[in-house]
This record gives sequence, structure tokens and C-alpha cells, in this order.
Amino acid sequence: MERFKSNGGEHVNSAYDSTLDEPPIYETTFSNGEHRTVRPSVVSAFGHDTLDRVPNIDFYRNAGSVSGHRAVRPSLQELHDVFQKVMEDDVEGSDGTPSDDLESAVPIDSKKGAVKFGWIRGVLVRCMLNIWGVMLFIRLSWVFGQAGWGLGIVVIALSCVVTTITGLSMSAICTNGVVRGGGAYYLISRSLGPEFGGSIGLIFAFANAVAVAMYVVGFAETVVELLKVCDDHSALMVDEINDIRIIGCITVVLLLGISVAGMEWEAKAQIVLLIILLVAIVNVFVGTFIPATEDKKSKGFFNYNSKIFLENFMPDFREKETFFSVFAIFFPAATGILAGANISGDLRDPQAAIPKGTLLAIVITGITYLAVALSATVVRDATGNITNAIVPGGFCNGSTAVACELGYDFSSCEVEKCKFGLMNNFQVMTMVSGFGPLIIAGTFSATLSSALASLVSAPKVFQALCKDNIYKALYFFAKGHGKNNEPIRGYILTFIISVAFILIGNLNTIAPIISNFFLASYALINFSCFHASYAKSPGWRPAYKYYNMWLSLVGAVLCCAVMFVINWWAALLTYGIEILLYIYVTVKKPDVNWGSSTQAVTFVSAVSNALSLSGVDDHVKNFRPQILALTGSARTRPALLDLAHSFSKNYGLCLTCEGPRSEALQEMNAGMEKNQQWLRKTKRKAFYAAVACDSFREGTESLLQASGLGRMRPNTLMMGFKRNWRTAGTESVQNYVGILDAFDFEYGTVILRMNQGLDVSHIVESKPLTLVCARFPIQLSSARSVNKLHSLLQLLSLVQLSFFASFSLSVSVCGPPPPQVAKMNERLLEASSQFKKKQPKGTIDVWWLFDDGGLTLLLPYILTTRKKWKDSNLRIFIAGQPERSELDKQEMKSLLQKFRINCTDITVIDDIHLRPSSDSLRNLEDMIEPFRLHEGSKDTAQAEAMQKEQPWKITDKELSEFEEKTNLQLRLNEVLQQNSKSANLIIVSMPIARKESISDFLYMAWLDVLTKDLPPTLLIRGNHKSVLTFYS
Repeated sequence: MERFKSNGGEHVNSAYDSTLDEPPIYETTFSNGEHRTVRPSVVSAFGHDTLDRVPNIDFYRNAGSVSGHRAVRPSLQELHDVFQKVMEDDVEGSDGTPSDDLESAVPIDSKKGAVKFGWIRGVLVRCMLNIWGVMLFIRLSWVFGQAGWGLGIVVIALSCVVTTITGLSMSAICTNGVVRGGGAYYLISRSLGPEFGGSIGLIFAFANAVAVAMYVVGFAETVVELLKVCDDHSALMVDEINDIRIIGCITVVLLLGISVAGMEWEAKAQIVLLIILLVAIVNVFVGTFIPATEDKKSKGFFNYNSKIFLENFMPDFREKETFFSVFAIFFPAATGILAGANISGDLRDPQAAIPKGTLLAIVITGITYLAVALSATVVRDATGNITNAIVPGGFCNGSTAVACELGYDFSSCEVEKCKFGLMNNFQVMTMVSGFGPLIIAGTFSATLSSALASLVSAPKVFQALCKDNIYKALYFFAKGHGKNNEPIRGYILTFIISVAFILIGNLNTIAPIISNFFLASYALINFSCFHASYAKSPGWRPAYKYYNMWLSLVGAVLCCAVMFVINWWAALLTYGIEILLYIYVTVKKPDVNWGSSTQAVTFVSAVSNALSLSGVDDHVKNFRPQILALTGSARTRPALLDLAHSFSKNYGLCLTCEGPRSEALQEMNAGMEKNQQWLRKTKRKAFYAAVACDSFREGTESLLQASGLGRMRPNTLMMGFKRNWRTAGTESVQNYVGILDAFDFEYGTVILRMNQGLDVSHIVESKPLTLVCARFPIQLSSARSVNKLHSLLQLLSLVQLSFFASFSLSVSVCGPPPPQVAKMNERLLEASSQFKKKQPKGTIDVWWLFDDGGLTLLLPYILTTRKKWKDSNLRIFIAGQPERSELDKQEMKSLLQKFRINCTDITVIDDIHLRPSSDSLRNLEDMIEPFRLHEGSKDTAQAEAMQKEQPWKITDKELSEFEEKTNLQLRLNEVLQQNSKSANLIIVSMPIARKESISDFLYMAWLDVLTKDLPPTLLIRGNHKSVLTFYS
């Protein structure tokens, strides 16, 4: 069958496959009698067959999308260019993956049969289990004893405020596009970029791994305590610390087995643990309604009582505790809200599940903490001694007055520390509950569920980080196994880290660091939401609307403040580690582009600054050379680019430009991207631009008029000297000289000449050819071989066949160049890198012959401020009259002092007016002879006819009128040879040719003889507006 495709510009969209994700095709006959194949969706929409496609979600997918196959719409060129009928067999298929962005990489080979969780099992259950930790059963009563239920509510509320704001921010980020695996790392990295994401991702994964050890040690300590109580230490295997290590290691092995068995088994284990935990919580509530026994009363439990409730309202901080220290102890109990987000890759619908499950978990757990506080049932101090019972209603005073009124005298607790009560007994929950062993089971459930959640979270987050290849050394851990892409290698690494910290046996030192690591993640999630909202990027369109950018900022600040409240040195350590990782990722510059809000804010700031700058008039003190360098492709004239970069460095604008471009526009656009990437990789701070035009002059004029933005516009044109002007042809020379129209656009102009030349394009283009020939040696001995090589190079997208037009068919392209050519190329490459290297000790000779506003002096001064040129001293040469040389020198010295420009020497040249040597004159005559008209010996009519026929030639009249100026260029070269032959760089005022008075070839002869046989020479002419001032 046949179909239409674009062949304009010899370009075919390699990513376009018209059959991808399309309805079945069918045959139909149109009104004009034509019978052809069409697609029903296209015909039903428009009534005719067309390459245009109706909007479809598949066009907007990333490559490797797990929710559907990616389709690629036809390119604009295919729709706009001239259409040709081609056979279907001639059209190559497409893989539909035009982007090499890591975000577009296929996540796994197959998702068939993968286990996916809904919002309840995947998020709600996990978050509740992770938030309900040991704190619920062991420390909550102590918190309310110290802070009272008044400030205790504040402690819980403040913790919930932090987590709720973080949950709202996370909900907004989650609903702003498809969420893949990686949890907090994925959310932060896709919002703030790889620098923030890479740094927080690594410490967040590490924090989860160490948290496994922390929870398991908590479990092991509880078991050891039970063993000690059961049989008076005789049940211990070795001793207390080693028993904790043994039990901890065995527990981690069991948890690892559950995790490696698969997410389905891990989820079932979480459900079992949740049921146990819920039963334990209900058991506490039931116990508060069971009438208290005498034993429980002696330990401070009196059921619900308003007097106890009122007494426990006010705080009673003891042992140097404060509100902030109590808050620091409780806050880790509110963390764990990322447990669901951390397995985002295993959720059926992360965008819906994460917000719903996380926020509901925060609400349920917050209410539970408030309800289980027991502030109305247990007094702060109790002896546990039944004999302290007294007759109720006696005289009572002091902190134990309420207990006294209820029939127990605990006044001894005011003198010495008691063992029971909210303040003293960490096992209050067990004592109050209806059945004590259930609380122990709940404690086990809380610790094990948190450990299991962290054991699953750490490898999942770490795997997502490794997949993005931000830390290349860690890519080994990116590989997944099984239908759920389980990170087995990550599990093993997490296991090793956990066991290592379990063997320490005491995690009191590491615990605050872990809490700060989690808080740093919360802070960045909040900041990500604020940053994305602040950037006002059109791509920020979260489906979840119940968030506020300023609330997110407050949440970020709160998280940072809480970090210091918990432990100031741990907060500083966390910031230090994050900053070091941030710097590392920034220096390494990972090759990813996720459209982060950092990019959006940078763009907004750049536009804002450019607009504010446009409202300020230019001032001579703020003048900077903004270079428009005509380099061609960025790699073809490295010496010109390096010198231009030395002028602008990081403080000015440098545009490298190319034109005309003969190839298709899309290829030109692709070339622009490649050239910009090359500039970035080689650390040249410059922008690249290309224009499509018919001539070099037209392209340059377009660039001169349209380049830049506002005040960020080029003001100096820089180009190389045209060495082949005598053989290039009339049109080429006219185009080159015509570029001096830059003066009309008020540009300063700089021309660089080097004896070896500047253009290395033939060497750059031959490198890929040499590589191809090394692998596929082909002799161009037949047209068939040429076609083979053409096809090969097209396949590799290296060069066009036209590159080989100059080669003879009987010569091997892959052979080495002749020795003479190789030596010339070697010298050219050495010269092309001259300005990239540090310059040897020497001079920069400035021949400031004409006042052009100071550009001729400013540019060499800027060079001396660069590290590469710091050993080069300025020498100034000026023209003067013999009788006043010393006076001219003093005037120039005074001027330079006012300009605050230092130089080592000022030389007055007072013999420039002398006639050049006969050899110089003879060389000039030989140079321009092919371009002279010689109309002087003809009659007037014949001379006019000759001039009309060849208007570009040099007339005898022109040579006569500008003889003095011509001789000046010759004489200047002689003086330059005498004084500046050994300089590192020569700066000379550029001669100007008046329009329609000086022929192009005569002007090129001037420039040629002026700069001939000299070290690297810059011809400079400013726009005759001051760029230097001596005013403050």
C-alpha cells in the first residue's frame, strides 16, 4: 500500500510511525473517484485522509510508559514540506523513543503480573503503622506527665501541623503528573532538580536503612527486658547487650525474608501487625473503664476522674526538661508519613492514593495520640505500695493532693523519686490496659511494622536514585528482579547497614541524626511545593487544590526549626552532608532534564532582570564587551572562540554564530543543540546561534540586528581574517567586506589573524570519517562503494555525501594525508589551542593609532585581568611627530593614569609617515595585480565600459587617490615587524574604508599587508562611543 510522507529538506522524522496506536485501516473511495486506504478516526473527524492527528494521550507519554504505548505525532516539517508518494516498504519503522532523557527510559522490561496496591493497603495502613511507633505505648504517658495535657495537646498539634502541611505539599506534587517509584526522592528531584533530589535521596535512603536498626533494637530491648523480668536474668543467653545484638540480627533476617519474598507477603505481614496494634489500642481504652484494683490504685490509676484531669492540665517539667525537649522526644512519633509515598512505584494509582492515604493517616493517628493520653486516669506520681492507702477526704496538700483525696498518700514521692505514675513508669499502658500481654504484643507490632516499612522503603528509594544514575558508582544497585522489579541488591545493602548498626547495640547517638534526615526530606518537600508555585510555570497544574504556597514555605521553615529543636548538632551535620552532596552533584552535572522548578525560577529571574535592566540607560562605567563571534560551527574556529571567551568570560555575553546554512531547518536546529552542548561541556560560557540565509553577509546582518534581548545585546562583532580572499571569488570577498556594515549598527569590530589560519573544520569533520574507515575500510573505487559509504554515514548521522565531492573515486578516503598536509594540520591544531593555554611571559602590544572610543585599549586591558594572560604586560604604541615625541608620550601616560590602566612601556612612533620600502611596494603590486582594471591607458569610453563590466576591480584612479593610505598600511607593517615581532598578541587600530570609494579588493589588500607575517594580530575599531572614563 502507499501513504504520503514529507521529503522536504531530505528529512524524515525517525521517531514518527503513523501506524502506532492507530485504529484499523480500511479501504474507501472518495468523491473524485480515488480509491485509497484511510483511517476511520481521521476520516470521521475531517472527512478526508490526512497526516494530521487528532489529540491523543499517547502523544504525550514518555518513552517506556507503563500505562500505555507512546505514539509520536508527525513532525511540523512532514506536514509543511512538499509531499511525495512513497511506497510503504521504503519507510523505516520507528522505535518511538526520540529522547535520551533518563526520565524517558523504560523503567522495567515488563509489568505483566506485577502486584499493585490501592490507597488503603498501600498508603493508609503503612503510614499508620509507621506513625504508631513505640512512642504510643512507652513514652506518650511521660510526655503528658511532663507537659500536662494542656501543653501536651500543643505538642501533638504542632507535630501534626508540620506533618499535615508536608502532606498537603506532597499531595500537590504527587498530583502534578505521573508518579514513578522513589517516594520522597522522586518528588524532590523532579521538582527541584537532581542537585537537591540526589543529595536528599541518598541520606533519606540511608536514614531508612539505619531506622531499621533503630526499630529492631527497640524490639530487642523489649524482649530482653521481658527475659530479665521472667526469671531474674537467668533467661539471658549471654548478657544484656549481646542478647540485644543476637535478637536484633535474628529479627532483621526474618524481616528481610518477608521483604524479599515480595511486596504481597510484606503487605500481608503489615495487615497482621496492624490488627495486633489496633487490638492493643482498643485494649487500652477497655482497661480505662474496668474498675481499678487496689494494686492499680497504688500505682496511680483511678479510672476517669475530673480531679485528676484538672491536676494534670498544668505542666510539671522535671529533671531539666523543657517544652522543646519534650517536643523533641515526641516528634519522631509523628514521622512516618512518607511510608506510602516511598513505595509509589508499587501503587495502582499513586496520584490518588498518596494524598488520600497520607492525610487520613495523619488525622487518625493524631486523634489516637490525643485519646490515649490517659491524662484523666493516672496521677503523675505513685509509690506502688498498697499500704499507702488512707481514709479518703483527709487533709491533703502538695502535688499528691488529688491522690490523697482519692485515698492514697503518695507524699513520699515529693521527697524521693517513685517508680510509678505518669512521670516515672514507662509501662503505664500495660498497667492500665485490660490485658497486659496485649500491650507487649502491640509494642512488638509497632516496632516490627516500622522496621518492616523502613526495610522496604530504603531499597525502593535507593533503587530509584541509582536508576537515574546521578551517582554513577551506585548504578549497580539499580537492577531489579521479578515481576515487581524488586531491588534485591538494595535489600542486601540495607540488611548489611542495619546489622552493622544493630551490633552497636545503643542507638541513642544516631537516633537524632535519623530524625533530622527525615525532617530534611519534609522541609524539601514543602519547599518544592512553594518553589514550583512561586515559579508560576504553566507546567505546574496539580490536581490537588487544597494547598497554599506560603503555607508550604511556613512548613519548610517549621521543619528546619524542629531540626534544631531536636538536636542542634545533628541539624548542622545534616545540613553539612546535604551541602556536600549538593556540591558533588552540581560539579558532576548529571545528564538529566526533568523540567524542575529551579529551571523555571531561573528563567523567571532572568526575564525579570533583563526587563529591569532595559529600564536603565547605558553608562560608560558599566560597559562590557558583548561579543558576537562569527565562528561557524562552535568547533571549527576554537582560537577565535577562546579569545572571545577571554574577553567576555563569565561577566559578559558571548554569542557564537553560524551562517549561511544550506541544509534543512530541522537539521540546523539539531545542530544548534549539539553546538550548545559542546560549548557547555568544554566550559565555554557562550551561546550558539545559527541562521538560514542565502549569503554570509545577509546572515551576519540578520544576527547584528536581531541577536540579544534588551540590554543583553552584542556590541562587538568578532570574526577571523579571510586568508583566501585572493582565490575566493568576487562575491565571497564582497560579502566579507560588506560585514563592516556592523559600523552602521553601532557595533565595534574585531578581526583576528593568525598565520596558520583559524578554520579547523576539515580536521573536525574528518575525525568521524576516520573512525568509520577504521571499522569499515572502503575504497572509493566504484559508484557502488560510494553509495555504500553514503548509506553508512547517513546511518551514523556523521556527514553528508557532499563532503566527499572533492575526493577522486580512485583514492582511498581512509588513507592518511600526505606528510606535508599532516604537518600543516598539526601546526594548525597547535595554533588553534593557543588561547586556551596559559600564555608565556611576554607582552601584549597595543598600537592605538586612532581614537575609537577606547575599545582598542579596553580589550587588551581585560585580557591582562585573566589568569591565562596575567604574565603578559601591556605595551602601548602611538603615532607622533618627531619634534614632540616626548610630549605625546607624557600626554598618553597621563591619560592612562586617569583611566587606571597600567602598562610597562609607552612608545611614540614618529616615522610612520615615511615611504615604505620598495620590496613592500612590489609585494603589494603583485598582490593586487589580478584585481586591477588598468583603465588608465585606455580612452574614456573604453575605460568606462571596462569599469561598468568589472566594477569590483581596482582602478588606477582609486590607487592614485588612496596612495597615501595604502602606503600607510605597508609602512605600519614594517614598523610592526621591527617592534612587535616577539609579542604574544598584537592589537592594531583597524583602518576604515569609506563606502563606494574603496573597492573591496583594495581594502582586503590593506588588511592583508598590514597584518602579514606577524604574531596573532587583532584589528580593532570601536564604534567611536566612549567605553572608557576617568570619572568616578
